[in-house]
Amino acid sequence: MSDQAFYSALQQKLHTLQSEGLFKPERVLASRQGAEVVAQDGRTLINMCANNYLGLSGDLETQKAAEAALQKYGYGLSSVRFICGTQTVHKELEGALSRFLGTEDTILYAAAFDANGGVFEPLFDENDAIISDALNHASIIDGVRLCKAARYRYANNDMADLEKQLQAATDAGKRHKIIVTDGVFSMDGTIAKLDEIVVLAEKYGALTMIDESHASGFMGATGRGTHEHCGVVGKIDIITGTLGKALGGAMGGFTSGRKEVIEMLRQKSRPYLFSNTLAPMIAGASLAVLERISKSTELRDRLHENTAYFRKEIERIGFTIKPGTHPVVPVMLFEAPIAQKFAARMFELGVLLSGFFYPVVPMGQARVRVQLSAAHTREQLDTVLAAFEQAGRELGILKAQ
Repeated sequence: MSDQAFYSALQQKLHTLQSEGLFKPERVLASRQGAEVVAQDGRTLINMCANNYLGLSGDLETQKAAEAALQKYGYGLSSVRFICGTQTVHKELEGALSRFLGTEDTILYAAAFDANGGVFEPLFDENDAIISDALNHASIIDGVRLCKAARYRYANNDMADLEKQLQAATDAGKRHKIIVTDGVFSMDGTIAKLDEIVVLAEKYGALTMIDESHASGFMGATGRGTHEHCGVVGKIDIITGTLGKALGGAMGGFTSGRKEVIEMLRQKSRPYLFSNTLAPMIAGASLAVLERISKSTELRDRLHENTAYFRKEIERIGFTIKPGTHPVVPVMLFEAPIAQKFAARMFELGVLLSGFFYPVVPMGQARVRVQLSAAHTREQLDTVLAAFEQAGRELGILKAQ
């Protein structure tokens, strides 16, 4: 350790994060994921901050499907896909995802971050333009940075600004243009205006891409995603998403679209070419999840019932939330230290929540992000709402009655 100043600087930066209330602690669980979890200290908590939208992460049917794939295909492959890391289960899952999403072909990745990180560079170069929503996920931002295409950014869900950027790219003589947006913006629960985006894309001859990580499995009438929700199935060129949220909750990502797009990614996408194959038990469990949710909308319907109930009741209590219909419910506390204190008090009251603050969200927009699940019971939601009211009054967020 020759450069002690380096470590001293890191220690100072970490101390600053802690003193400013911006340090992000880890919550260690001693149980499987679910509507209720057991903390490291043995306490049982109602979990309101997982991406476990359909309640399938700790579900026994999901577990059994993973165990069956483990027995048949083994634990891992010790290879990348194009050498000897492709099994029938991977091709079956890619086909199932394509049918589910309404696309021609799909490619699997070790993570959704890799899917977004590896999609742009193989398809676009300095002659092209990427027009990206200002609040897109960090993985999209990083993926765009790895590409030589010209970068244009439009204000979140602002169609007038999007058209302005499309016109600027057109005036610059860019060969191909692609509009890129989250289908659902994870910090706000806001749904992208895909119907309007598609109209602008057609007007300016642009491609479209959506990240469906917070939508696949439960958005739309049959859970296909925001493209179904917005009535534009078949009109989106590239869809990326994750197996690590509603679709079982383990890990893995995908990119789906036209056959020639997917084939080029198989040939040139670096995260695909240089990452180990997705574990076969994850692929097998994901196949079972897709089959299950394609047969019934029961879990989706229960999720949206829970969402509507919680949104109505949290506003009745007196909290400010971001409007919408998505199971991501940002409860606005505005200041980072308050968000941290509130999450800590909720933990003491038996509710697992996390505070979000700058730089994850804009300065002055700190919040706790509630995420509903189909696994939550009405009794659990009422317990959580009572804890919200108690903590809100104790911390002076709600006015005393």
